[in-house]
Amino acid sequence: MLGRRKERLFALTMTNIMLLTLVSGCIGALDNTVDPRASLEAFPTLIQEGEMVTLDARDSSPVEGVLTTYAWDFGDGTTAETIVGYTSHSYLTYGQYTVRLTVTNDQGGTDDAIATVVVNGAPNINISMPKTVRAGDAALLDASASFDPEGNDLTYRWDLNALEDTDGDGDPRNDADQTTPTVLLDTSTSGMIYGALRVDDAAGAYAVEPFEVNVTSRTFQVTWITERYEVSWDEYLNQGDSWSGNMTPGDEGRVMSFTAVLELDQDVAPPHDNFTLSLSIPDDNYKRRVSTEPGNYSTNEPARAEMEEDNINQPAKDGMYTSDSAEELLSMLLNSKENGQGQGAWVWTVVAQQSDPDAFIGDIDPDPGNDWVLTVEVVIMRPSLTEVAMSTTSE
Repeated sequence: MLGRRKERLFALTMTNIMLLTLVSGCIGALDNTVDPRASLEAFPTLIQEGEMVTLDARDSSPVEGVLTTYAWDFGDGTTAETIVGYTSHSYLTYGQYTVRLTVTNDQGGTDDAIATVVVNGAPNINISMPKTVRAGDAALLDASASFDPEGNDLTYRWDLNALEDTDGDGDPRNDADQTTPTVLLDTSTSGMIYGALRVDDAAGAYAVEPFEVNVTSRTFQVTWITERYEVSWDEYLNQGDSWSGNMTPGDEGRVMSFTAVLELDQDVAPPHDNFTLSLSIPDDNYKRRVSTEPGNYSTNEPARAEMEEDNINQPAKDGMYTSDSAEELLSMLLNSKENGQGQGAWVWTVVAQQSDPDAFIGDIDPDPGNDWVLTVEVVIMRPSLTEVAMSTTSE
């Protein structure tokens, strides 16, 4: 009996040893798992914000078996998993990013590879400018507070009017009208001005910011003042000679009427000298001519000629007007199609038609009728302008 028990105990012991040997062999097989070899290339490694980088892991090797997964950590908080070793990714924010790739083979082995991607940031544009200005007022556009995230130097290209193609390339939106950080905008004409600023850094990135400025007309209170404008000339003419003189009464205001008197010196004895007075206003195609009438010897009245014209233009009315400038408004008020008569140059001409001596006393001509005086009086309505201040807003 004792011998049989010893035999059974020996058999159990041998069985346990065999089981332990088998388990030990399995554990040895797990410890011998072969890891893959990861390979990662990124191109390009320098991109601009919003651009895409390509990531290539196709040179990765399973070493044994096959690769089953490619796990991507793009370094910006996003991840992805693919079954092929090729993908792409866009970066929206500037900075330096580390891309980590983890490959896994069918044995469960893993390996990592990394690549670095640099994302260049676009410039930050900061424009200080008025949103509304009156015509003729200074409008300063200031982009000097703009900056580049990486600290690169900036260049500026202002397109100051997106509706005009100033460089003639067929595209009105890409003109470089100014290239300084600050510019003065032309506000001589009212209306909306649309433009844009492009700012470039030294690494290929740029930003564009459109802008608009509302240029408003000025407002004026116009009061009309009636005034008399007088000019006179005096000369001496021999028979057949002529004289001409110019005046522009319309420079002072709206012409309403005029009176012109040509008066000769008193003749000593008849016959009276005969002169003619002419007026020409070329802009109006206006021509008029009068001759002197004999004076009354008994009352010592000299020969004279008179010319007058009334109601040349309609009387002006006070009121409120808008215009881009006082000069523009004055031109409109004085040179309108309906009430712009007589605003151009006036040409007066005096001709001595007959001024021969009547009788000589020795070598002396007792008749001094060759001397004359021309007096012209023009009634005008002069506009007085007072600008009315209007509120504007700026940023």
